Amino acid sequence: MILAVSKLKNPPSPADGYRGRFAPSPTGPLHAGSLVAALGSWLDARKNGGQWLLRIEDLDTPRCILGADLQIQSQLLACGLFWDEEPSYQSRRQDLYKVALGRLNGLQKLYPCSCSRQIIANALANLGIQTPRNQEMVYPGTCRPEHLELYSQDEIAQTSHTWRVALPENCHIDFEDLVLGHQSQNLNQQLGDFVLRRNDGLFTYQLAVVVDDADQGITHIVRGEDLLSNTARQIYLQKLLGYATPLYKHLPLVLNEHGEKLSKQTLATQINTQDEKCSLAELRKAAKHLGLTGLPDGESTTIAEWLLAATHAWRL
Repeated sequence: MILAVSKLKNPPSPADGYRGRFAPSPTGPLHAGSLVAALGSWLDARKNGGQWLLRIEDLDTPRCILGADLQIQSQLLACGLFWDEEPSYQSRRQDLYKVALGRLNGLQKLYPCSCSRQIIANALANLGIQTPRNQEMVYPGTCRPEHLELYSQDEIAQTSHTWRVALPENCHIDFEDLVLGHQSQNLNQQLGDFVLRRNDGLFTYQLAVVVDDADQGITHIVRGEDLLSNTARQIYLQKLLGYATPLYKHLPLVLNEHGEKLSKQTLATQINTQDEKCSLAELRKAAKHLGLTGLPDGESTTIAEWLLAATHAWRL
């Protein structure tokens, strides 16, 4: 039986009003880098009179830490960063991702892949291509069939292999980042057919974030510059699925003394939100990183007063 092609509800267009979001993964508490992204996206939404949503991106369950989602929410609230709707969880939205995968199957844009990372590395080595450490390998199309086809529901449900999206030839994506300017990426040369569902049955971030942004009517995406390289493939999926493309702003990253992005892997420490004074100090550091100046610095300033001033000062 061929998997039915279903439609998700039509998302609002940007003309319907600004809707932004902050989407942390619950792999640990907020650190200085994640607060910069949260504050930047919150200020952009408030400056534009828009809504700000909180999405917990807990798809990669092996990496998630129990209770980290609640800790993140507590830290945001301590910094005065309130959201406008109930927080959403990707782990509770699996049916939407299944529908989207089915739509791509109906368009004959999917195929199964049994390649391990080592198989891909060996195939690239045979082509004389060496991938630098910590960089994504360009998939050489080892498992791509000569003719793409429709797969049955049972075949799609199998988790013994990954499912990749089949790119057309010369898949070139151009877009304007509202901070960084014109961006361009050739997905074939820089990425290759990429994975939408892993062989453990987990949907990938690339598919889930596109479906979530469309379903929630997100019109503006303000996030860290480390996610810039994901944007072209997400725009490609948006086009395939018939979704509107949001506007993008990518913010400068907070780096440690070694020039590495702050993260759990680089042992970033959590922000201190034990009281209002500490929370305001963290917000001030984040604002400085974002280039905001002329904000109230008195000891009697409340978080609400400071955030109002920061909203008026927001220019990115």
